[in-house]
Amino acid sequence: MASEKPHMNLAVIGHIDHGKSTTVGRLLFETGAVPAHIIENYRKEAESKGKGSFEFAWVMDNLKEERERGITIDIAHKRFDTNKFYFTIVDCPGHRDFVKNMITGASQADAALLVVAAADGVMEQTKEHVFLSRTLGINQLIIGINKMDAVKYDEKKYNDVKEQVSQLLKMVGYDPSKIHFIPMSAFEGDNISKKSENMAWYKGVTLLESLDTLEAPEKPVSLPFRLPIQDVYSISGIGTVPVGRVETGIMKKGMKVSFMPANKEGEIKSIEMHHEEIPEALPGDNVGFNVRGIGKGDIRRGDVCGPADKPPTVADEFLAQIVVLHHPSALTVGYTPVFHCHTAQVACTFVELQKKLDPRTGQVKEENPTFLKTGDAAIVKLKPTHPMVIEKIKEIPQLGRFAIRDMGTTIAAGMCIDITPKQMR
Repeated sequence: MASEKPHMNLAVIGHIDHGKSTTVGRLLFETGAVPAHIIENYRKEAESKGKGSFEFAWVMDNLKEERERGITIDIAHKRFDTNKFYFTIVDCPGHRDFVKNMITGASQADAALLVVAAADGVMEQTKEHVFLSRTLGINQLIIGINKMDAVKYDEKKYNDVKEQVSQLLKMVGYDPSKIHFIPMSAFEGDNISKKSENMAWYKGVTLLESLDTLEAPEKPVSLPFRLPIQDVYSISGIGTVPVGRVETGIMKKGMKVSFMPANKEGEIKSIEMHHEEIPEALPGDNVGFNVRGIGKGDIRRGDVCGPADKPPTVADEFLAQIVVLHHPSALTVGYTPVFHCHTAQVACTFVELQKKLDPRTGQVKEENPTFLKTGDAAIVKLKPTHPMVIEKIKEIPQLGRFAIRDMGTTIAAGMCIDITPKQMR
């Protein structure tokens, strides 16, 4: 069973058109996750449509279309194995999807592969994605300098881009000397699973080898149990079945649990995963469970399940450190955008702008600034307009991160550093 290998969630990030989909398609193909005959079918289809230069991106695009048409696709298409791990790809085609995927906790990435096209170098989204990865606590990065075929496999071009990316990484607080940079062509297959003959000057690892140098995340089993609810179903003959992913701790049958901010209590009757009943669930497990004492209208998406004796924290106000990624004007006290935290979406008001920080060093640049703009990092006090669960980043990091969205874009990302709890009982 491949699933006995440690599991990693890998986010593939980078500027649009720098070859993320092609890289993902190539990884799936080279590791045998997408069989050769499927690739062959796409190749014929591509040729028949006059797209002679067949792209692996097609694999991803066609899978996406099939998903949208509701045809079920074997999960293997999003999963691939290396010698050491099995990976699930948090595919982030568009910037918005990336942010949403990364933050709702549906797939907290353990590592990220940043794809940068050799001809373009660092672009706007490259910066944003690196900032976000840092803010969201992704500590492991690999850099693929892609489309080397388009710059005739030129070593100088690779070194220039490597230097640009290194500066960006340092600025955000990553150490480039600990990160693999790989000159590659996902389209041609250079340095993906085998060393490229076109770049004899490169002596480092291939992309697949670099993935095996990552470290498996520790399962946070010693933290208090937390499960943010994704959906609630009513199933005849069974009753109310909430569904979600265990973020921390261990969920056990017979456990007395509390749902917040709904402020409801019950006892876990059964836990089901992949249509089988299981006695307990661990972090990373997506489960459905049945709770004695909970009715359909009692709980909803965004509520969090935890032990009755250590219930999830509901914030009256909270202190956060944020990075403003993109705001058309200035962000001031009184502003009330929507916060996306685990599966909850709650509008929160900025009640105090306490400190402006240097994003590179974290040092205080200004006390009580009157406004914040794009690129600023800050410590702010926030007040949710409706009850919401959030935890301190130092205590339960999985529920301490959030994104702030407004006007259809992500304007900031951040983490909770302190909480004034709401008394729920």
